[in-house]
Amino acid sequence: MISGLTKFAQPLLLMLPPEQAHEATLVALEKGLYPRSSVASDPRIAVSALGMTFPNPVGMAPGFDKEGRVPDALLDIGFGFTEVGTITPLPQPGNPPPRVFRLPRDRAVINRLGFNSGGHAPALTRLAQRPKRGIVGINVGANKESADRTADYVKGIEAFAGAASYFTANISSPNTPGLRDLQAPAVLDQLLERVMAAREKVATSGGRRIPVLVKIAPDIAEQDIEPIVGRMLAHNVDGMIVANTTLSRQGLRDAEIGREAGGLSGQPLFHRSTVMLAKVAQATQGRMPIIGSGGVHSGESALAKIEAGATLIQLYSSLIFEGIGLIDRIKLELAEAVTRAGANNITELVGRKTNEWAAKPLE
Repeated sequence: MISGLTKFAQPLLLMLPPEQAHEATLVALEKGLYPRSSVASDPRIAVSALGMTFPNPVGMAPGFDKEGRVPDALLDIGFGFTEVGTITPLPQPGNPPPRVFRLPRDRAVINRLGFNSGGHAPALTRLAQRPKRGIVGINVGANKESADRTADYVKGIEAFAGAASYFTANISSPNTPGLRDLQAPAVLDQLLERVMAAREKVATSGGRRIPVLVKIAPDIAEQDIEPIVGRMLAHNVDGMIVANTTLSRQGLRDAEIGREAGGLSGQPLFHRSTVMLAKVAQATQGRMPIIGSGGVHSGESALAKIEAGATLIQLYSSLIFEGIGLIDRIKLELAEAVTRAGANNITELVGRKTNEWAAKPLE
């Protein structure tokens, strides 16, 4: 079983500084030094969305495989899909280290990486060489010093059109100054118009019409949710991801580490991101799928995201503390939830508690 093979590696990785542990994990995956999933995805948790069939709804969030180094290894581990990035057009180092901090008592992470990226070229070379299998999304972003950030997103669509199962426009990282301003409803119009036009240009040039999703922050003002969703629907965006990391530090037990600048991910983000997800689901009224991200750390929390309105889910930070055995556990527990509900498929559980979650305070 995956859990048995990783229980020794996990404590060793936690002894290393976060970025060293991350790199060591990537190298192991590149060399094939990882256990394959021992749990076949139950057909009842397969999901049809975005014109594709996901073998299960559990995805690896972007940030882990920024350069497209290990998408196939992640699929072998048992993820239903994975998302590469965030990738910027030009290489950039990101913010100076140290820039990743574990909060073990909170099962959380703070990062201020700042879109560290090797740029489009090396990632595209890797992705072009891999076998065409599984669902691999590409998360595109803008360079910190770019004079036209919207143009950077267009470049991403054009560059990776042959490699992406879907695209995510990441306009919600807190670590690139001014980036979250792109979420403002008035500014969002221009971004979406140019990004969706780029997608259509690719499609009319003989490529397929690749789904485009937009990732938003959990910290947007509640009164902006409906205007933002309205702009997404007006521009025929294919889906949304709710949510990125938060600037909130409310309720942290590792308070000293919590003073570090950057975006917080992990279990403390679960409540806020799930309430935000439900409010977005209410605003969309089922007109687009939502990927729920933020604080997923168990089968129970994965199910809560789905019941709040998520068609698919993503996780990352919880793996740092729980190990990759978590993926199989979540898949098994989601299948059990289908059985308990007397349903035929996990999609029948999507949104059945949206109103209940949306009524909770964001906190």
